[in-house]
Amino acid sequence: MKEAVIFNIERFSTEDGPGIRTVVFMKGCPLKCVWCHNPEGQSFQQEIFVFDKRCIGCGDCVQICPEKAIIVEDKTPKIDREKCNSCGKCAEVCIPKAIEVVGKKMTPDEVLKEVEKDKVFYETSNGGVTLTGGEPISQIEFLEEFLKKCKEAGIHTAIETSGCTKWETYERILPYTDLVMYDLKEMDAEKSVEYVGIKPDLILENAEKMSRVKPMWIRVPVIPGYTANEDNVRKIAEFIAKKLPSVERIDLLPHHRLGEPKYKSLGRKYALDGVKPPEKEEMLKYKKIMESIGLKNVIVVGHEDKS
Repeated sequence: MKEAVIFNIERFSTEDGPGIRTVVFMKGCPLKCVWCHNPEGQSFQQEIFVFDKRCIGCGDCVQICPEKAIIVEDKTPKIDREKCNSCGKCAEVCIPKAIEVVGKKMTPDEVLKEVEKDKVFYETSNGGVTLTGGEPISQIEFLEEFLKKCKEAGIHTAIETSGCTKWETYERILPYTDLVMYDLKEMDAEKSVEYVGIKPDLILENAEKMSRVKPMWIRVPVIPGYTANEDNVRKIAEFIAKKLPSVERIDLLPHHRLGEPKYKSLGRKYALDGVKPPEKEEMLKYKKIMESIGLKNVIVVGHEDKS
């Protein structure tokens, strides 16, 4: 049975698909979005989080580290990420939880067992499970088996995907997928390469194919200085209106800074330092642009009642 590295299982979500949902976060992503708010989902491997304020300076982590990759200065663990192999022994001895392992290898059966704990909430709210990340399609062997087990258990399934893999890979999981939540970020080819790492061609091609076979929700990150401009939003709206007939809802996702502390915990630089979330008025402007092109059910997430 295939394993996947899972970095979070979030319960009682109401924004990641219809009804009350359990969201499974899978590690690993082929894109390099500069605004990524889940940096712990980028690597396919387990990683180490460091929380400076929790450290009591005991030095147990220094003593147990087999790679000699840790020092403690002023009650702050310092990890040499080049030496660290993420074995997790430091986290095992860290009583105040100043060091934690991000990511756990789990089988489809193990994840399903967690998901089924919330099945009563799915039944009363028409909810289910959503797979996200990271990019869940990157761990296709696990994803295919897990989604199949969910359908056998009568659980509604959704995946959130960036669309950046060959279509044949998607075909493997479509029979067991009820809803596809699809990210559209940047329509300009040069900017897409700069912001996310690839041109949008494959993403748009897959989106068209997906819309012929599955209901879709489109998710658009609105990032000041990057995707947040009228031209990009209008081009996304026109593409949806002309090419994606199965779209049921469009989520405009305002930039937030909740991921910023994670970069520090991973020993990485936060690329969007100082970038503020867009104001409500700006988000509503983009909503009106989309609606002017004829799109329905455009939701400004976090700024209005989605009802």
